[in-house]
Amino acid sequence: MKHVEVGPDGARMGYVELEGDGPALVYLHGLGSCSVAYFARPAAEPGIAGRHVLMLDFLGFGLSDRPAAFGYTVTDHADAVARALDALGVTGADVVAHSMGGGIGVALADRRPDLVGRLVLVEPSLHPTPRPIPESSTEQEYVQSGFARRLDDAGPQWAATMRLADPVAMYRSELGLGAGMPVLDDVLLRLPMPRAVIEGGLSGWLADDPRLRAARIPVHVVPDTGHVMMLDDPAGFASALVAALAAAG
Repeated sequence: MKHVEVGPDGARMGYVELEGDGPALVYLHGLGSCSVAYFARPAAEPGIAGRHVLMLDFLGFGLSDRPAAFGYTVTDHADAVARALDALGVTGADVVAHSMGGGIGVALADRRPDLVGRLVLVEPSLHPTPRPIPESSTEQEYVQSGFARRLDDAGPQWAATMRLADPVAMYRSELGLGAGMPVLDDVLLRLPMPRAVIEGGLSGWLADDPRLRAARIPVHVVPDTGHVMMLDDPAGFASALVAALAAAG
């Protein structure tokens, strides 16, 4: 694990780097996750192994710092990732972004297109969605008791990484995915770089999206998997990712 300073107050973003060839392959994880737990296994699969890989943990998650002054909105996270990539000298990366990370990846590509060469979204969060915390819940209430309930409801697989998250980061990120989230569907459609989407076969809500078809954004399906297809079937996910990158140019 390495760290790079992205602020505020000297906060550092944690990442795992695998040396290799080609443009950097940057992985962005979902809410309550961390990149190495979700992406290390697919990164070792044929077609991906040997690439230069950066598995980033958003501020407040995984092994990154937890700055109290950070807002943890989608755009806040995107700007922190941009600062990390700037500090690491990365441009034109292949960005692979899952769930909440998908929204962050779209915001990153919109705000800093020089950093993103190709964008692969894995069941991305692109518009406000109902959240399991009431909008009236205060941050203090969530930190004191709401986060523990969220862990109890998460199930063992998700809780394994969620328990590493800062409760404040979870609360503010949840709000950032709820009423406070920007609508990114249209942003995705107008981005200038090649784009592709991956979804689990048990999800089935993107493959027939007429707007994606009209924009010629291909959707690759990992059969018999759900939202966390990289854990359900690492080899299948890696195969879909290789196809998605090829389709994205």
